[in-house]
Amino acid sequence: MNEEQVLKRIASGAKAARLSAAGIHLGIGDDAALLAPRAGRETILTCDWSLEGTHFLRDKHPADAVGWKSLARAVSDVAAMGGTPRCYLLSLALPASHTGRWLEEFLRGLRRASRAFRCELAGGDTTRRNEILINIAVAGEIAPGQALRRTSARAGDLIYVSGRLGEADRGWEHLQKMRGRVRADDRLLRKHLYPEPRLALGEWLAENGLATAAMDLSDGLSIDLSRLCTASRVGALVDVATLPMLRDVEREKAVKLALHGGDDYELLFTVAPRKAHRIPRKFRGLRLTPIGRIMSERKIEVRAENGSVYRLRPGGWDPFRR
Repeated sequence: MNEEQVLKRIASGAKAARLSAAGIHLGIGDDAALLAPRAGRETILTCDWSLEGTHFLRDKHPADAVGWKSLARAVSDVAAMGGTPRCYLLSLALPASHTGRWLEEFLRGLRRASRAFRCELAGGDTTRRNEILINIAVAGEIAPGQALRRTSARAGDLIYVSGRLGEADRGWEHLQKMRGRVRADDRLLRKHLYPEPRLALGEWLAENGLATAAMDLSDGLSIDLSRLCTASRVGALVDVATLPMLRDVEREKAVKLALHGGDDYELLFTVAPRKAHRIPRKFRGLRLTPIGRIMSERKIEVRAENGSVYRLRPGGWDPFRR
């Protein structure tokens, strides 16, 4: 298959009606896309890598899961700011041997994610390479002044997380031990293979002015909370007893996964005490859990279940850490 055929296959899922609805005046087929800005909206821009050998294994991960997750990872950044995704650009490098069935399954997963997140393909680039490299850039939007940021947490704010922590990392461990073809419907793998960016929650928090700061949990609570606190120039105290962790693994491991496991793509957000009564226990079936409080002293601490307090060192995903 030559590049022109690869591009046609990629473009085959881009429907004119959906592109028009997304405000894309010109999509795939020219040197660049044309996206019409909407009145009274700010544009959100983000991008994310998915790399063979780092984020997925060619001989393990189903290609459609790689497609789904590649877009979900980038869209999660839009969710963390309370925005709405509009379109994305796909840059794809892959070997000639994977321009057939693997590419078709990858695109199937990507298109399913595109429909689920209402984020349309507007263009991109392709090239040939021995490893599979995927970069997705997403354009989203939000009302001016509503964007949730990392920089606005204040001492006394309550710290919340959505969902349950550690599921994706547990799934990654499970996948590495499996032999043969991975089943995409394996319950333990679901969150690792098909994460769901919390778009509706992010939009609700932003539109109602409920969160003082927010970000998505892509690299693990310990490192992401540290980043939020650094940006806001505050500290935090996390109560282990309140963490929404796994119940079907040994307790010590569940705590470790909840604190340091990455890839969950849940939302981490802070709420002023006077607004905490407006945060429900569940939002559209998604659990929302207060796990601690923002402190004025710039250090991250954890209160263990026995009452002792210790310093929390970032232990999540860092591509440059040895």
